[in-house]
Amino acid sequence: MTEESLDLDVAAAAAALKTGALLLDVREPFELAAARIEGALHIPMREIPARLPELPSDRPILVLCHHGGRSHRVTQFLRAQGFSQARNIAGGIEAWADEIDPSIPRY
Repeated sequence: MTEESLDLDVAAAAAALKTGALLLDVREPFELAAARIEGALHIPMREIPARLPELPSDRPILVLCHHGGRSHRVTQFLRAQGFSQARNIAGGIEAWADEIDPSIPRY
C-alpha cells in the first residue's frame, strides 16, 4: 500500500460523506470548540486505541485533524487494526474551510 492511498482530498471526502462515510475528528476538545464539521464523530487522537469498538468496520472512515498530520497517523493506525476503509483527509479542517465550507472559523 502506498502512502498516497491513505490520503483523500477534501472534495473527494465531501462526496464520500454524502454516500455514508463516517467523519472521524481526532482533534482536541479546544480545537473542536473553535471549528467543527457537523455530524463528525469526535474522538481525540490519544483516545483512539481505547475507543476502537465505537468505529464501524463495514464503512469508510474519513479521519480529520487541523492540517492532516495527526489524522494521517491515526489512519495508519486504523489500517493496521483492520479498518481497511480508513482514509486521511489531506489538509484537515483548514483545507475543508478553504475549499468546501468557508464559514468554518480558522484557528
